[in-house]
Amino acid sequence: MELLSHCAVPLAALFDLLKGQCDGISIADATALAACDNKRIPRHNVFKGYAERGKTSMGWFYGFKLHAIINSKSELLRIQLTPGNVDDRKPMPERCQGLQLITPLKKNMKPVPRTDFDKAILRRRSLIEAVFDELKNLCQIEHTRHRSHFNFMVNLMAGIAAYCLSDNKPTLSLTKVNLLQ
Repeated sequence: MELLSHCAVPLAALFDLLKGQCDGISIADATALAACDNKRIPRHNVFKGYAERGKTSMGWFYGFKLHAIINSKSELLRIQLTPGNVDDRKPMPERCQGLQLITPLKKNMKPVPRTDFDKAILRRRSLIEAVFDELKNLCQIEHTRHRSHFNFMVNLMAGIAAYCLSDNKPTLSLTKVNLLQ
């Protein structure tokens, strides 16, 4: 246990060294990190007081949300971990100062004029979903067998560092975006 508590800080420092640089196009989103299966929520005690019940488009979960900002090369720029019940938009203002927000319009929103570039970027939003897929499936940042807080944090930061070191990241083809203008 003592060793695990000392590993999380160096892994966070490693991420700070490996993270990408902003290249003018940044995409932000959040993904759920379940701490346990929904059936085991009443018996789950490891993250009591830390994890919360939240809802995504895929349904309810108990755990955390990983908020991430990536650049067009799928390099992680910033990350933040929050309880599962935190609104996806809440951590973003402090993370995205001086940026233009481009978001899809909902039915109850007023129309906003969009440039062709804005429309092309919105169609490429699946890039961050591909990043989350690689983080969860290849780097294995999500599983429901953690037995301590330190184990969870070390596993998360090790997976993020592994992703930063990987060579085959999904990318946003800027030439295709420019052709759509």
